[in-house]
Amino acid sequence: MKRNAIAQLSDWKNHPRRKPLVIRGARQVGKTWLMKEFGRQEYENTAYVNFDHNEDMKRTFSGNLDLRRIIKELEIYTNQRILPDKTLIIFDEVQEEPNALVSLKYFAEDFPEYHVVCAGSLLGLMPHEGSSFPVGKVDFMDLHPLSFSEFLNALGKDMMAQCIEDKDYITASNLSQQFLQYLRWYFYVGGMPEAVLAFSCNEDFDEARRVQKNILTAYELDFSKHAPAELVPKIRMLWQSLPAQLSRENKKFLYGLVKEGARAKEYENALLWLKNAGLVCQVQRVTVPHLPLKAYEDSKAFKLFAVDTGLLACMSDLRKKTLIDGDALFTEFKGALTEQYVMQELTARNNYRLFYWSNDRSTNEIDFLADNGEELIPIEVKSGENLMSKSLKAFCEKYEISNAVRTSLSPWRKESWLENIPLWCV
Repeated sequence: MKRNAIAQLSDWKNHPRRKPLVIRGARQVGKTWLMKEFGRQEYENTAYVNFDHNEDMKRTFSGNLDLRRIIKELEIYTNQRILPDKTLIIFDEVQEEPNALVSLKYFAEDFPEYHVVCAGSLLGLMPHEGSSFPVGKVDFMDLHPLSFSEFLNALGKDMMAQCIEDKDYITASNLSQQFLQYLRWYFYVGGMPEAVLAFSCNEDFDEARRVQKNILTAYELDFSKHAPAELVPKIRMLWQSLPAQLSRENKKFLYGLVKEGARAKEYENALLWLKNAGLVCQVQRVTVPHLPLKAYEDSKAFKLFAVDTGLLACMSDLRKKTLIDGDALFTEFKGALTEQYVMQELTARNNYRLFYWSNDRSTNEIDFLADNGEELIPIEVKSGENLMSKSLKAFCEKYEISNAVRTSLSPWRKESWLENIPLWCV
């Protein structure tokens, strides 16, 4: 794999006020591989520890957290000399040993010359279980599934990926049929590394689907293993309702689709659990499109997306036949996969949060609003060939917005107020 996150890790390594780094992300998005690959590329050696069922290391971090003793025991356990600025210390599945998390505070305060990076699939749940967390003493990085350009790299299409990275919209538009073919594949396979690997060997969609089903099964097992017993049925029902939620015309989340008569109060803890586990992304509605968008957030209205377009396709039982039915894939389920894909690409690429806007009657809607700190950018997602943007144009005129984005299957073009970006370049 080639992951863009390696560059982020390099920036972290070279930052003058570097703290121990915590990588967050859903299970199986590639955190372990990323840490090891970063160590291989950037350091003389790596000291790797996985805390899952590791009694030796649990004893090492019990009692007083004397870092000199701990470093010595880490050296013996990993058979690696740990040198300041030259060795990467990796703590994997760190949520299994809370004292290892606590030790990050002392690495930050007393031993900043040691480079420590850690990850855990369910780290986001820990503060809600009463565990100590070194607040203010760590840096954070979020890891997402492979983006479309990373997917192209994994399939050996490096020049196509570079075309996207270079924002060469004209070339990417001229070669639209080639890009479209791979985008269809990405909608089905998604960006979970194991699914991409399985597919890349022989372009076998069935093998990718088998991996996706295994990942979904593992997620459901996590519900039972890590969530409070009384919350498990609600988490499962909410999770399984995602395809139906996104198949609606305006995609606003309705608790009634989880269970008839359900109320927000009954399911808010289940939703919080899924968010903290990194399995869903919540995009809030704003009532007024002004900066900062967070100040105009409507806490009661939101869209809920899955962690990965391929997993959503699997949950929706998307047929392999749809891949060859022209562009039907982009309009299936009211364009659910297309909007999921756009959300996924924008979330993985940028540090700003996404929102959406609709009027009080939900008769007009802007699919996404991006707040980059300087200006508000409305983004309209078109999954079909109808490119009329009457609601977008009226929105921009009403709120005096001079730059808007529409992403669709059409070639790139720039108008005075609107830029149309092909979906594969979003």
